[in-house]
Amino acid sequence: MKDNNIYAESSRDLNNTNAGNKSLLRFLVPSLIGLFLFMTPVSYEGQMTIPVALLAKALMALLDGYLLNIITIIISFMAVSSTLAVLFKPKFITQRTFLTELFMPTPLWLAVRIISGAFTIATVFQIGPEYIWNENTGGLVLNDLLPTLFAVFIFAGLLLPLLLNFGLLELCGSLCTKIMRPVFNLPGRSAVDCIASWLGDGSVGILLTDKQYQEKFYTQREAAVIGTTFSAVSITFSLVVIAQVNLEQYFLPYYLAITLSGIVAAIIIPKLPPLCWKKDIYIDGSAKTHDLEAIPANHNVFSWGIDQAIEKASKVTSYRTVFIEGLKNATHMVFGILPVVMAIGTIGLLIAEYTSVFAILGKPFMYYLDLMNVPEAALASESLVVGFADMFVPSILATSIDTDMTRFVIAGVSVSQLIYMSEVGALILGSKIPVNIVDLFIIFVLRTIITLPIITGVAHLIF
Repeated sequence: MKDNNIYAESSRDLNNTNAGNKSLLRFLVPSLIGLFLFMTPVSYEGQMTIPVALLAKALMALLDGYLLNIITIIISFMAVSSTLAVLFKPKFITQRTFLTELFMPTPLWLAVRIISGAFTIATVFQIGPEYIWNENTGGLVLNDLLPTLFAVFIFAGLLLPLLLNFGLLELCGSLCTKIMRPVFNLPGRSAVDCIASWLGDGSVGILLTDKQYQEKFYTQREAAVIGTTFSAVSITFSLVVIAQVNLEQYFLPYYLAITLSGIVAAIIIPKLPPLCWKKDIYIDGSAKTHDLEAIPANHNVFSWGIDQAIEKASKVTSYRTVFIEGLKNATHMVFGILPVVMAIGTIGLLIAEYTSVFAILGKPFMYYLDLMNVPEAALASESLVVGFADMFVPSILATSIDTDMTRFVIAGVSVSQLIYMSEVGALILGSKIPVNIVDLFIIFVLRTIITLPIITGVAHLIF
């Protein structure tokens, strides 16, 4: 009898060990794959990038010649189908939450989709006013930006569950909370959003933040701060910008300057309106009652992170469910966000190209630049403000400036501003992250005011 009890206890211990090992592997394998795809720098054709971006490029190459037609069909379809769904409210849509969210937007976002459809058709067939579809406005967004976003959305949507569902964020949240909480008053897991943006693409950080906000891991304030402050520009794009102004030889001090200015801005701006006015409540209006990443007394940050990660991974009962979730993510991104980027991006570029709005808004910065002894301040001031429409436009305008120092400053500030309506701004507005276009413009101005003296100081040391 005693031998039977010993055998039973041994069997239980063995089963518990096997279950523990299985849960650990369920956390480790998908999370390591996610880390590799989203956060591992790889060299490709002389440039640093991440595997997800390479997959996106491969898809673009595969669909070369068809991609523009696919995007045109998607945006046109969403304009027509959303209008019909809002007008007639068919049951097969209204009875399904996912389809309701996808095809029945608010009147404002329905208008955006209709405008997007009109802009797309005008650009593809080059009909209507030339200023809508030329290569500096609608043509830039449709031909240059949307194909990249389409490919990124496909893979980011499908593969984001590797970061979200298997415990990686729980581990990172525990490990990074000692830094992110005291310095930035944010959850530790927000460090993952920043790294994914920094190594890959700012749009990935926005999508990750939006998903975490919808799943109640971030409050309104946290989502707004992370989305507008930590969706850093990738190293690759920073290289493109500094090359555009013919200052590649200064890349190291350039990148150090934008990193330093970004950290300072991330500390200061969340303490100012409008971000400081955002509430610490979740998407459903419920209050934040406790810190999800608080470390119990009997644990250190690593042991608690591992425990939380394994617990999260153990809740995944079906990989099919995870795949379906990824498919829904990708569908929402491609069908829901692409029309927003087309409409808002084109409008922003129209304002920049054909009105004096940004020239007028840039006047105060001329005096600011003069105060810091930046040469050619008048030209530089307009270049700085036009960054709200598109991040790359300031560096294009900067090529007409003769002074190396001024071009360095414009290239640095344009990357540090983060908010630009042709991509990141439009993505944020198309997401659930609780900021509006006025908030975005104020944050853009604040980032410019704060980062400009830091980057100018570095420029004075170099030139």
